[in-house]
Amino acid sequence: QGGRDIQGFAKSPRVNIVALADVDDRQSAKTRESFPKASYYHDFREMLDKEKNNIDACSVSTPDHTHAVATMAAMQLGKHVYTQKPLTHDIWEARMLTLAAKKYKVVTQMGNQGGSGKGVRRMKELYDAGLIGDVYKVESWTNRPVWPQGIAPLTGVYSVPKELNWDLWLGTAPMMDYNPGYHPVNWRGWWRFGTGALGDMACHIMDPIYRILPIDFPESVECSVANSWSDFFKEIDHSESAPVASAIHLSYPRKDGKGKIKVSWYDGGIMPERPEQLEPGEPFGSPDGGVLFIGTKGMLLADCYGANPRLLPLSREEEARAVPETIRRVPEGHYLQWVNACIAGYGNAETSSDFDYARPFAESILIANLAIRSHGIKNPSAKRGEDRYPGRQRLLWDAQNMRITNFEAAIQFVKRHYRMPWDLSLG
Repeated sequence: QGGRDIQGFAKSPRVNIVALADVDDRQSAKTRESFPKASYYHDFREMLDKEKNNIDACSVSTPDHTHAVATMAAMQLGKHVYTQKPLTHDIWEARMLTLAAKKYKVVTQMGNQGGSGKGVRRMKELYDAGLIGDVYKVESWTNRPVWPQGIAPLTGVYSVPKELNWDLWLGTAPMMDYNPGYHPVNWRGWWRFGTGALGDMACHIMDPIYRILPIDFPESVECSVANSWSDFFKEIDHSESAPVASAIHLSYPRKDGKGKIKVSWYDGGIMPERPEQLEPGEPFGSPDGGVLFIGTKGMLLADCYGANPRLLPLSREEEARAVPETIRRVPEGHYLQWVNACIAGYGNAETSSDFDYARPFAESILIANLAIRSHGIKNPSAKRGEDRYPGRQRLLWDAQNMRITNFEAAIQFVKRHYRMPWDLSLG
């Protein structure tokens, strides 16, 4: 992902790629070949220290568990930052980065490129025109995970590849033995490093929800989680791994005081009920997923990234065509929008997914993960058959204080402990 991001920025003639940092020489080889004049480091902290007078902005495309520390380090030097979705691994980290962006007055962008797409802007125009009325329910889904999840802890003894600095790759995570099942790519499915299917795709698929509807933070969350079994009544302990599939339901109070909006998420092949207004044979979203707004006057369906929005039934296409385009498009795209804003300077240009926007969005996704992880908490004092949080229990969220108010054990997932000497502070 980091290589793709850098190539996206480099399309601007005003961008000079000065320095690269990667803990794995194998993963960075192609990008280093593309930018042979760029200095190369293994430790981003060393890069920032030695190159701070040569750089204006940084892109962070590390595994989720090191997003926050790398982003914070850059901002503390006054560098503008582009940080990949889902912004952070923990809820608390998202709050800290947002405070830091304001304190250090830097231009920010979360890497959910659909946020600069024309599809989500068209969705807002159709919504603002009143064609679907007041939205009271939203369904969203993805085909992810497409990597191993719902599996037992990894075993085996492996040598660390000579091209990889394993200690730096672990970063804030606890020290543990190297296993090729973690790196590369498959870290997404392990809670120590990744944020599962939600962290990978929700920032793309759910973006229209937060960009269009009058919501901020959820007041409650509940979930159902698929279990994995190795044999008859032998459940796999996948407490370290995100589940094979899950269904999440978040309740949001409307900011205008007109009731609540229920937002649901499905992954692992689970999908919401197909609307009757969609004719047989018509695609329900795209292969990667989709989003469906359900309102008092109709439905609005879109593919992944908010692409290809259409009213349901499709016979309402003429109504949609009559709605004029009123929102500026972003023809330069998500990457170059951020580049141009960096050049303009803090406060002089907008980005689609600055941290002020990204924070409640990312927190909502991470609150959903909190519910998933709470599903696997064991209670040693409970009677047989009652040793787990059963799921579909409504967890109540106090956004101001970042706490679940009715299930104390869930609070551990708001903020994890960093391995020394890593920390996250505003300085």
